[in-house]
Amino acid sequence: MRILVRNGQRKHKIDSRLFKKRLAKILEALEQNPCELSVLLTGDRKIKKLNSQYRKVDSATDVLSFPQDSSAIDEQGIPLLGDVVISVETAARQAKEHLLTLDEELALLAIHGILHLRGLDHERSSKEARLMQRQTRDLFTLIFPGRQPSGTSNF
Repeated sequence: MRILVRNGQRKHKIDSRLFKKRLAKILEALEQNPCELSVLLTGDRKIKKLNSQYRKVDSATDVLSFPQDSSAIDEQGIPLLGDVVISVETAARQAKEHLLTLDEELALLAIHGILHLRGLDHERSSKEARLMQRQTRDLFTLIFPGRQPSGTSNF
């Protein structure tokens, strides 16, 4: 399993090693091994630009997912899952609303993004939204036993 994390923001201190361990745990639980996942931690300005460019939505968002073609593999034959971009600025604001730590919110957004990479889409149907919500909560509890998103979280 290859997990690439780039922290392209400096406002908030992130333990990239711990974050990668949590990503690995998520991927293992989803039986996505072997695979390659790339995650960019960025700020609102960069994610707004990407959101505008790829989704035609001119505002910042919390997480974006860019899946690879299902047959995409690297030079060693490892399947390329895709890229997840997370705005740490937005995550920090949402963490307070969701009654979570920043680390918990980042994991929650990573789970959400990875589920999108696997083809799930909460906007497609209410059935898929419920499935995503259940998987998100199960994975979150796996990483943070005894914790659940609350407050205004719809995960």
